[in-house]
Amino acid sequence: MSLWKILATLTFAAAVSFSSQAFAMSQGCTGECASCHSITLQEASGLLKEIGSVKDVKPAPVRGLYEVTFEQQGQTGVAYLDYGKKHIIAGQVFDIASRQPVGGSAQVARQERKDHLDPATLTAENTLVLGNPNGKKKLYVFTDPECPYCAKAHVELKKLAAMEPDLAIYIKLFPLKMHPKAYDKSRVILSRKSVELLDQSFAGKALPAATDKDPKKPVDDTISFAAANGINSTPTLVLQDGRIIVGYQDAAAMQQLLR
Repeated sequence: MSLWKILATLTFAAAVSFSSQAFAMSQGCTGECASCHSITLQEASGLLKEIGSVKDVKPAPVRGLYEVTFEQQGQTGVAYLDYGKKHIIAGQVFDIASRQPVGGSAQVARQERKDHLDPATLTAENTLVLGNPNGKKKLYVFTDPECPYCAKAHVELKKLAAMEPDLAIYIKLFPLKMHPKAYDKSRVILSRKSVELLDQSFAGKALPAATDKDPKKPVDDTISFAAANGINSTPTLVLQDGRIIVGYQDAAAMQQLLR
């Protein structure tokens, strides 16, 4: 039975008789999530067709989520879909004790993620700049204007810029497909070279609509560069020597990485 039929049945029962509470309490959850919640590959493909081609769907290591494996721009990725089939969650699932990724996200991370790229390929082209534009130290940040972790990291980057006066921070806008509005937002922000517009996006404020005056190529070039170098999540830091650091870091941690 589908989730929606279950909800409809329980709602009807509650309306007919208050005794449904006793039924719910006596039955409860059996611990077998598949007895109430299910999804087919075909259904997942339909729900996530704008994100990529779904190759597999199964229960996630965390209850309440499905683990979805999909292909996007020639790359394999893993995302998580809630049982209500309303929300998609990007990123990895970590075990608290081991601090290591679990499930399919761990496999994808091992197979595709790189820890280093050729520093000669790093340029300031198609970037926003924080800190000292002429700084001798350089840090490259791949960020998505709709990513909540990027929003947190952006605050820390501003702190880092104040802590390191000889640092140039180059922000590369890397919209993920699970954030469907991020691509056009990236076009608008980048064409105007506006850190202020990026701030507005992170604050949840509306941005001007993208037009033909906001080119796609600068954003597409960053997406292609990321794919070619195993960068598939945000925020991702790339240090001046080419080291790739994935995930949120506070200002103090980033300062240590620059040493």
